[in-house]
Amino acid sequence: MTARRVLARLAGVVGVLWGAATLTFIIEQLMPTDPAQTILGGAGSKPTPEQLAAVRVQYGFDQPVLLQYLRYLGGILRGDLGTSYIRKQPVAEIIGQQLGSTLTLTATALVGAWIIAVVVTLLTAHRSRALAALGSGLETLLAALPQYWLGIVLLVVFAFTLHWLPVVGDGGPEGLVLPALTLALPLAGFLGQVTRDEFSSAMEQPFAVSARARGMSDFGVRWRHALRHAVLPGLTLSGWALGSLFSTAVIVEAVFVRPGLGRVLVDAVTSQDMPVVVGVTLFVATIYVVANLLVNLAFGRIDPRLRSAAH
Repeated sequence: MTARRVLARLAGVVGVLWGAATLTFIIEQLMPTDPAQTILGGAGSKPTPEQLAAVRVQYGFDQPVLLQYLRYLGGILRGDLGTSYIRKQPVAEIIGQQLGSTLTLTATALVGAWIIAVVVTLLTAHRSRALAALGSGLETLLAALPQYWLGIVLLVVFAFTLHWLPVVGDGGPEGLVLPALTLALPLAGFLGQVTRDEFSSAMEQPFAVSARARGMSDFGVRWRHALRHAVLPGLTLSGWALGSLFSTAVIVEAVFVRPGLGRVLVDAVTSQDMPVVVGVTLFVATIYVVANLLVNLAFGRIDPRLRSAAH
């Protein structure tokens, strides 16, 4: 990929992040709640008009909206996402404290989803009609599973009934299994669906026919040749999936009582702690666009045809 194309993609990333930052600022301005009231204790508190006025001056809420917007953008450029109304901590610090748990969950789920998708594809794609239909049906079923319902079912079966795994998802490696599966299974269905057709097509290409003619086993052709071409659509989806996994982690962390950005976001929305809501939203948007950028840059490494086309 040429330097010009890389710069163009970086400019696109900056544009998307600027749009996300602007949208979150507008939503914050349109919220019917008074941020000064939230800072002073929420709806149940009874601050005096003088106290409210002092907080508005301290936080700049009394300034024109355009000036607030420019100050907000300037803070983001400096890495300053503001201070939590409720926790009285910098938002960046709160995100940093919870990031490890969410990253562990999403990375484990992404790897697990790929493993499941690859295994199902290798075993069922381009096989007999019955086996191919079984694999395709399984992928469709997995892709349709709602995470909240799936998480509860997994809890009931493996935690409450069989007692194989812990109920709370913060109990070490064992506690990570059910939350990660809750995220991984639906994603595996999507990955399998987008790679299956490409895999079947690759199995009919001259390079696969030639490999079989040279005596390579069917599994060798599948693993070494067809799969390499089939993962490209799934890899594109992985950029979206990483952002999606961060989003759905909100549900999973609530179901399994796991610490992480999801629970922080739920608590912030409940308490109307807008700096935390905006900060987590922007962070997830950044993860999403950066992941997509890295995926696009990685294409040339995976498919030599793309690398030669870029020159």
